[in-house]
Amino acid sequence: MSTHQTAYEVLAADLEAQGIDVEAVKTAIKNHKIETPSWGYANSGTRFKAFAWPGAAGATREKLDDAAMVHRLTGIAPTVAIHIPWDRPEDDDYTAMRQYAEERGIRIGAVNPNVFQDDEYRLGSLGNPDPAIQEQALDHLLECCEIMRKVNSDALSLWFADGTNYAGQDDLRARKRRFEQGLRTVYEHLPAGGRMLIEYKFFEPAFYSTDIPDWGTAYAWATKFGPQAQVLVDLGHHAQGVNIEQIVAFLLDEGKLGGFHFNNRKYADDDLIVGSVNPYELFLIYHELVSAEQSQDDDLRATAQAVAYMIDQSHNVEGKIAPMILSVLNCQEAYAKAQVAPRAKLAELQAAGEVLAAHKLITDAFRTDVRPLLAQVRSEIGVPADPIAAYWASGYEQQIRQSRGLRATSGGFQ
Repeated sequence: MSTHQTAYEVLAADLEAQGIDVEAVKTAIKNHKIETPSWGYANSGTRFKAFAWPGAAGATREKLDDAAMVHRLTGIAPTVAIHIPWDRPEDDDYTAMRQYAEERGIRIGAVNPNVFQDDEYRLGSLGNPDPAIQEQALDHLLECCEIMRKVNSDALSLWFADGTNYAGQDDLRARKRRFEQGLRTVYEHLPAGGRMLIEYKFFEPAFYSTDIPDWGTAYAWATKFGPQAQVLVDLGHHAQGVNIEQIVAFLLDEGKLGGFHFNNRKYADDDLIVGSVNPYELFLIYHELVSAEQSQDDDLRATAQAVAYMIDQSHNVEGKIAPMILSVLNCQEAYAKAQVAPRAKLAELQAAGEVLAAHKLITDAFRTDVRPLLAQVRSEIGVPADPIAAYWASGYEQQIRQSRGLRATSGGFQ
């Protein structure tokens, strides 16, 4: 490398030689936004223990402060998801919550209802055999539709713990019909322009049957309800060996991929930092998304461009804000690598049946060191080249540890 060439200039020249428009890639990276979750800034734990962390957020405004700090350092995390009732204001003034977020340079993102922590939901929410409890759950979901209007949210993110633990405990078809009826009512009450994102999980906390166990169930209902209903893919909600990128490709092609909950897992729904266990899988998922973003098919491109990218992680032993920054950066890096994949050449190799060459081409894209490119992008949007180092140097962590102290619980965890 010439002494007059930077690492970015070398990478840019190499990419241009492959026919990749570097300026277009940089624009795409700048426009790729990742939503962070309010609960990720609060105390959380495993199934056995909630661990208190010095400085963890308690009140929703503290969570918004922390989310604003992540956005300030990364430039690509402008929205924060809220969880109701964990983030319910004491005075129910959601307009003030929205304004507080906006004053700090962020916005409220997806609204996440909670129909799994109350004692009444022991046997389920919408799937519960008791009509009174079904009604209680439905009332809360409709309340969240109203909250969407107050905070200017365009996404209702739905996950349910409903299921059964034992054969014969309940009628499986009856549960399916209760759920469908309830979800249809929620769909009919969505704000104009709002989407209902249906999340699935193949097991847990119910161990015999789960009422929304897979993407096919979520897809079937989303198709029945209409265009404002789509599927939300949580990377931790699959059995070992499931090809998530194939699910992504199918849902994109059907116009039904609505969003992601990014995390990582070793065994089940571990909620580890995204990209910490299987960064190649994350890249391959982004490869499908970017391929759709760059498609000549208008409908496919529109679906890809509307996908909601969300972090869903509970940081138990590694801190709160710094790991959230790393989660956002890992998504950004995987997206950048997917952007520099030479798709025209890949299509030629695929059409010719050149298996090894096509595989090598895509893995070479994954191995591309895009850090100089990302540093250049961060310089151009006015954020630190190394956001995590900048966070530790900012003194924010020491400040919140001192001002907030050590709370036994927060964010809905006990």
